[in-house]
Amino acid sequence: MKYVGQALPKTDAIAICTGKPVYTEDLAPANALVIKILRSPHAFARIKSIDTTKARNSKGVECILTHKDVPKVRFTLAGQSYPEPSPYDRLILDPIVRYVGDEVAIIAATSEQAANAAMKLIKVSYEVFEPVLDFEQAIDHASVIHPEDDLFCNFDTGLAKERNICSSHTLAVGDVEQELKNCDIVVEETYYTQAQAPAMMETFRAFTYLDHTERLVVVTSTQVPFHIKRQVARALELPATRVRVIKPRIGGGFGGKQTGSGEVFAGLVTLKTGKPAMFIYSRTETFSCTTSRHAMRLKVRLGADKDGFIRALDIENLSDTGAYGEHGSTTFSVCGDKTLPLYNKTRAVRYHGHAVYTNKTPAGALRGYGATQGTFALESTINKLAARLNMDPAELRLKNIIKEGETALAYHGNVLGSSTLERCIQKGREMIGWQDKYPRRELPNGKIRAIGMAVTMQGSGIAGIDTSSAAIRLNEDGHYVLLIGSTDMGTGSDTMLAQVAAEVLDTPPEKIIVHAADTDVSPYDPGSYASSTAYVTGMAVLQAAEDLKNQIIAQGAKVLAVAPEQIEFDGQQLTAFNGSKAISLKTLAESLVVGTDKCQLVGNATYGSPISPPPFIAGFAEVEVDPETGKFELIDYVAVVDCGTILNANLVKIQVEGGIAQGIGLAMYEEVRYDERGRLQTNNFMQYKIPCRKDVGRITVAFEESYEPTGPFGAKSIGEAVINTPSPAIAHAVYNAVGVSITRLPITPEKVFMGMKPQARPE
Repeated sequence: MKYVGQALPKTDAIAICTGKPVYTEDLAPANALVIKILRSPHAFARIKSIDTTKARNSKGVECILTHKDVPKVRFTLAGQSYPEPSPYDRLILDPIVRYVGDEVAIIAATSEQAANAAMKLIKVSYEVFEPVLDFEQAIDHASVIHPEDDLFCNFDTGLAKERNICSSHTLAVGDVEQELKNCDIVVEETYYTQAQAPAMMETFRAFTYLDHTERLVVVTSTQVPFHIKRQVARALELPATRVRVIKPRIGGGFGGKQTGSGEVFAGLVTLKTGKPAMFIYSRTETFSCTTSRHAMRLKVRLGADKDGFIRALDIENLSDTGAYGEHGSTTFSVCGDKTLPLYNKTRAVRYHGHAVYTNKTPAGALRGYGATQGTFALESTINKLAARLNMDPAELRLKNIIKEGETALAYHGNVLGSSTLERCIQKGREMIGWQDKYPRRELPNGKIRAIGMAVTMQGSGIAGIDTSSAAIRLNEDGHYVLLIGSTDMGTGSDTMLAQVAAEVLDTPPEKIIVHAADTDVSPYDPGSYASSTAYVTGMAVLQAAEDLKNQIIAQGAKVLAVAPEQIEFDGQQLTAFNGSKAISLKTLAESLVVGTDKCQLVGNATYGSPISPPPFIAGFAEVEVDPETGKFELIDYVAVVDCGTILNANLVKIQVEGGIAQGIGLAMYEEVRYDERGRLQTNNFMQYKIPCRKDVGRITVAFEESYEPTGPFGAKSIGEAVINTPSPAIAHAVYNAVGVSITRLPITPEKVFMGMKPQARPE
């Protein structure tokens, strides 16, 4: 292939490095009103009274809005699918506040100083309730977090709000209890995965204005512009046709921007005042008042026969969705869907449990989306089983993993169309030096080096639900415009999609202009989430380019007075097979826009897949532990990846390296923490630690390509799976070094040290 698979640089790489791209705040009009939010100091309370008289009369204040001034329509800020499966449990402003930081009043003023000064003049009286801060105590707690009668779901997701249950889910095949009884070896363990913040560089932000037709225009840093349009229209009680959403370049998202944030606040102010309005979240607000990864407790039971074949798997999950239910049910189900099929020699499997409400910052989407938590629990238990069997954990996996052409009990009847996971494991062992290093080596300085491993699977889009559309237009100069609705979050997806179109049209990618994510211009796309861009949007782009190519050939055949099947198109020229006639693409393009009975050619396609083919990764970690103190360092991390056909060798490698670094952060450093009153303690980068380059050791990435027949040129996804393996692999390496099994993330020197103490109970 000419363009697909090549290590082409991002089309905007130099511009980004030199600071040329403009982001949401850069585009806001200079006279936009500044919005600030008065937030609750209590984790759970009812607003008894709120006095805004002095604040409304203060200098520069344009308007102040409370729960009495806003629509009373319940909605969700989750941006996924449609109808949305998350509970509609929010109001723009609610008389009940459900976490420290929940919105109490909206202040709009001519300056930030004026808004902040007015905020201090607002007097609020609260009736304070007992908060639910421990998610293991949430079910049937005396405090009911959502007592309202108008909360609802579009689907039956097991919502039982009177019990603080946001969602319940069970997936079971076979008799798990009986099969566990039949097994020679059963291992059990309970794991805790912490909340993790997206920690993207650009905080949440949006501005709004009314255009010349009085339509509300929302310019926002988001991954899901079409879902934001739907949210804003519902929350503000507007027809969707009166809302336009524009997504400029965004400074990272990692799933966090799959959830709405300030768009409804800015939009409401604009509707009330008729003036442009802008809301920029501070870093503290981004930590405290937007979503993080769902914290989970996972109880795993795993049964195997004496030969090491896994016969039964049971995972019970309890997930903390926080004060609101964005992504609560779907993250919960994905945790099981992306783990149970990985080992397919089972005779019975079950995944079950609840997502519960608590009075903490809402949880939501974050890279890995439940599979990350499930992978830590399952892979840690697989490593525990290997130790019980006295079997090499790599060999145990090779014996049990699902392979191409096979199915699994929990794979919904699908047959795996592509996989090189077996080769990934074998190659990873060679690269890390498994034969010489496993399980541990004592160094002359008294420290211990050890290695560990884990494997994972994810998905490519949401099977049978999400569809993406693309349009590609032939311009009068022979160049192209590709119209898409997906969001490039810095991943380079615009570049990759241009490569896909370029391959079909046999033209250099620089001749394709990519225009993305304006709901008035772009064809519908659910957004960049669920590892869908390369696979789902990529197939839509491929098919749209094929449609346009066929139209070009048909029009060229008319001009040359030959049958379309007699035309050869090399991307620049259309030539009759006998070589007697030819016309350049540029000439043809010009002719199509001049004169009567002419039409500009546009290729269109919509694609959605009935399956979600999984990428696979084998991850290997080497750590160095000081047995005197428990302090450890990550020395080396090797990842071998099957993402199908590689569409861009540069971009896919960067995706893997970045995801592994983020996974290392989850494994060793990052943790969202609260005090006893429910106040977030990790609300800035001084308290919330993400790893820097020196913290992640040496990261080595390799690929074992497969060919996915349903993907563009054989490609699958890559974006999410890359974060899943570091936690269990590093935990395994620590165990192999000093015999301490860490079951509660993050893995810290303190936990390792305490685990090494006599009679200490390791976590």
